[in-house]
Amino acid sequence: MSDVAAVKSLVTKYNALRQEVAKVIIGQDDVVNQILISIFSGGHALLIGVPGLAKTLMVNTISQALGLDFKRIQFTPDLMPSDILGSEILDESRQFKFIKGPIFSNIILADEINRTPPKTQAALLEAMQERAVTVSGHHYKLDLPYFVLATQNPIEQEGTYPLPEAQLDRFMFAINLDYPTFQEEVDVVKATTSDHKPKVNALFTAQEITDFQQLIRRIPVADNVIEYAVTIVGKTRPLSEAASDLVKQYVDWGAGPRASQNLILAAKTHAAINGKFSPDIENVQAVATSILRHRMIKNYKAEAEGVTIEHIIKSLF
Repeated sequence: MSDVAAVKSLVTKYNALRQEVAKVIIGQDDVVNQILISIFSGGHALLIGVPGLAKTLMVNTISQALGLDFKRIQFTPDLMPSDILGSEILDESRQFKFIKGPIFSNIILADEINRTPPKTQAALLEAMQERAVTVSGHHYKLDLPYFVLATQNPIEQEGTYPLPEAQLDRFMFAINLDYPTFQEEVDVVKATTSDHKPKVNALFTAQEITDFQQLIRRIPVADNVIEYAVTIVGKTRPLSEAASDLVKQYVDWGAGPRASQNLILAAKTHAAINGKFSPDIENVQAVATSILRHRMIKNYKAEAEGVTIEHIIKSLF
C-alpha cells in the first residue's frame, strides 16, 4: 500500500475508532483526540484531573478499541520498583525464574503516579524511554506498541511526590480534564445507571498500530514548519533573545529540545488524521498547548497574579 493510500486508510479507521470510544465515553472529545494522537505518534500522555472524570474507563475503552493489552497499576506510597517491573524467584528446581510485572503490556495506566516515591517513578522512566527494562542485570524488551498513560490528581498534594522535571519531559502530552457540561453529565448518569453495557469492538491489531506509527514518521515536513516549531519552543526560554516580555516576566524555565521533536511528531499525526499529507503551522498550533504546558515552569509572580500557562503559550503563536 502506498503512503497516500495508507493515510486515507488511517483517516477512515481513526474516525471509526472515535465512534467506538464514544459508545462508552460521553463528551471529552478533545481529550480522547489527544490520547489517540499521542498513541499514533508513539508518545506517552499525562492526564491531569479530579477523581470521577472517567480517566481509567477512558484508557480501558481506548485499549479495547485498539485491540491492545491493558494493565492498570495503582501507585501508592509503599509501591516498590519490583512491584511494577517484576522479580526473580526460586522455582521448584532451584533455578531463578523471572516473573514479569504489570509493566509488560501494550498500554499501562499509571494511576495517581504522583502518589509513589521517586524510586518507583524512576522504574517507569527506562520503560518509557527505552521500551525495555533491566532487572537483576538482565535486559528485557517490551512488546510494541508501548504506551504509558499516567493520571495525576491536582487537588490533594499532601503525601504526594510531584513528578521531577526529567520525568515530566518524557510525557508527550499533559492533558487537562475538565468537568462535563450539564447535558453531558445528564447523559453520563443515564448511561451508567442502567443495565445496558455497550460492547467495544477491537478495530486494530498491534502490528497495524506500529505500521501507522512508522507511516507518520515518514510524512514529510516543510522546513518552515520545523523552524516555526523550534522558534515557538525557543520563545519559552526566558534567557533567550526571542523570549517575549510575558515569558521573561512570568516563566522560570522553558521547554527543552524534546518539546520541538514532539511538536513536529504530533503535528504530523494531527495532519494525517485530518487527511493532510504534510503538516502546516496550524497543525503545530493545534497540539502546542498540551505539549508545552508541563515543560514550562511559572515563577511565583505568575502564581500570585493568576497568569495561566495556557495564556503564556497562546502569546507565543
